[in-house]
Amino acid sequence: MGTITRNFANNLTTSGLLKPTAFNNDSFDNVTAVPSGSVETGDMRFISSATASASASIEFTSGIDSTYKEYVFYFNNIHPATDNVKFQINFSTDGGSNYNVTKTTTFFTAYHKEDDAEANVVYQGDLDLAQSTGFKSISNGIGNENDQSGSGYLQLFNPSSTTFVKHFISQMCIDEFRSFLHVGHTAGYANTTLAINAVKFQMTSGNIDAGQILLYGIN
Repeated sequence: MGTITRNFANNLTTSGLLKPTAFNNDSFDNVTAVPSGSVETGDMRFISSATASASASIEFTSGIDSTYKEYVFYFNNIHPATDNVKFQINFSTDGGSNYNVTKTTTFFTAYHKEDDAEANVVYQGDLDLAQSTGFKSISNGIGNENDQSGSGYLQLFNPSSTTFVKHFISQMCIDEFRSFLHVGHTAGYANTTLAINAVKFQMTSGNIDAGQILLYGIN
């Protein structure tokens, strides 16, 4: 048995596990201590979910705090009760008593018609907000046929900061009411240095007939 092989074997228990003596400063490039647990960064942690059923709106009034620097909302098959309505969002700094945070945003979309008659990428200034407290549309008009819906996500960055404004980015793929596929891209900021602690979703008109929204935090 060679010296290297023998030394390695001497550091094994009878069950094949490494003995504590197998680890030393030379093993870890002069690291003097091994942490008791690993540091997990970039992990996505589920917080909560809400399922619509002829719901006027969906609100998240808990779980948005200083625990995470980024929060992500996932939208699964958001189906409107009314045809040709947009999916919207607004923020609150008082736990959901008021949804009236000032926002500046931008929006563009890529679309393609089912019969291949039309396709384009366009900036839509009509869906922009400029220092407005109103709800922000993050989709074009979703159709309300039984097989039509919208899915996507929204990222909200560092909502508990009391120093910076709050940036958000969204992408949403929808079955548009005129048989177009639309992918809408939204970006903006909530122009407040107060902590955002609640978020509300609704349609421009009518109920959210069905669909699910899931909230995750990212380390």
